[in-house]
Order: sequence, then C-alpha cells, then structure tokens
Amino acid sequence: LVSFSNNSTKVPYRIKTIVIDAGHGGKATGAVGKYSQEKDVTLQVALKLGKEIEKTFPDMRVIYTRTSDVFVPNLDRPNLANREKADLFISIHCNSMPLSTRNRLSVKGVETFVAGFGRLDEQDVAIRENADILLEKDYKDKYDGYDPNDPTSMIIFSLMKNAYRDQSIKLATLVQNEYIATGRTNRGVKEQNILILQRAGMPSILTEVGFISCPEEEDYMNSEQGQAEITNCILKAIQAYKKTVES
Repeated sequence: LVSFSNNSTKVPYRIKTIVIDAGHGGKATGAVGKYSQEKDVTLQVALKLGKEIEKTFPDMRVIYTRTSDVFVPNLDRPNLANREKADLFISIHCNSMPLSTRNRLSVKGVETFVAGFGRLDEQDVAIRENADILLEKDYKDKYDGYDPNDPTSMIIFSLMKNAYRDQSIKLATLVQNEYIATGRTNRGVKEQNILILQRAGMPSILTEVGFISCPEEEDYMNSEQGQAEITNCILKAIQAYKKTVES
C-alpha cells in the first residue's frame, strides 16, 4: 500500500493590484455642471484615491487608466485591467439628470453599478456612460456594430460573462454603506449593461459620486472636503472588502 502526502501549501489570496478608472477625459467631457466637467472631477478623485490606497496598503499596486486630461477608448480601460491581472477595477463617475427632468437641480445622491443587463427601460446610465464609444472612429468594427444609443442592441451585443457578480455587488454595497454613513442620499446598488464593467475580468464597480447637475453636489464634489470624504468612503470599503475575501 503506497501512501501519498501532499505537502503543497495553498497560496493565500491577496488583493495585489487595483485599477482606478477616472471616467471620461479629453474630448469626452462627460456630464457638465454649472461650472465644472465630470472628466475633471473624476480625475481629481481618482488620483486622490490612488494615493490613499498606496499609503494605506504599501504592498498594493495602483494602476490608473489615465492620470491627465486625455481621451481613453472605453475598451482600453478594462483591457488594461485584464492585461495587468488586476484584482479590482473601480471606475469613478459623476451623475447628471437630463435637462428635461423636472426638479433637475434638486436630484442628488450616490449610486454604484455592477455589470448586468437590467431592464431595458432602466438603462439610462449605461447609455450615457457607453456614449463615449461614438467618439472612436472605428467603434462599429471594434464593438461588433453596437450602438450605445439603442438599448435593444445591449442584448444583441456579445459580452463577456460576468463571473464576478457576487464580489462586485459586495464591494458596491460596502461603498454605498460608507457613503450613507456620511449622510449622503442612497440611490442603491444597481446592475446595468455598462461596457467597461462587462469586459473586466475581475470584480468591478462604477460609482457615481454625486450629481453634477445639482448645484449643492457640484460644490461638494469640487471641494477639498468633499473629495476627501468620497475618497475615504471608497478606501474604507476596499479595506472592509479586503478582510472578507482574503484568505
């Protein structure tokens, strides 16, 4: 009788690399407030968040999809994360209500998205966030004929299956909980067909840190105090998430 002993030790899982994605950039301004643009606010928050992560977790590698006001094609963002074998992908954005919306200036709050199809009539954010694709000359070839203005094409478009749904929801929920703890209006965790999340091969979230169309929140997101608070909320959520997933 031969006995075999397995001396191999399982390597514990550690979050080693985080990709921070500042939404929009360059010719893609994103949403516009009374005096500021989404692309600038997201970059400021993203850079501050990256610095805080590096300070808090010296062994963790932070990679940015952009560090200046440049246009980055949508597909390049998750592709970077996939190529670098990132453990988390966090995309920073600002929300906005359409000009035609009643009480537009008073709508405020935070919401965080994970990859999913959701209902066709609830894909407004996905359509807006995916619209940057139209700025890419070869978007019809690159994205298999996908039209970001047509909700039905979201179902036809061939997408990477999101195998990280539960982890993404867990991180998104922790982010929302931290926002709520500071008194922000909670608009919840939602699933939408946002391409950068669909194509990322790791737990991924897109967090809307406030409504740039709301004067109160535009001021908050452009202030040092507001950006520090937003950054701290996301950082604390990462800390909490790290404790639950690392073995």
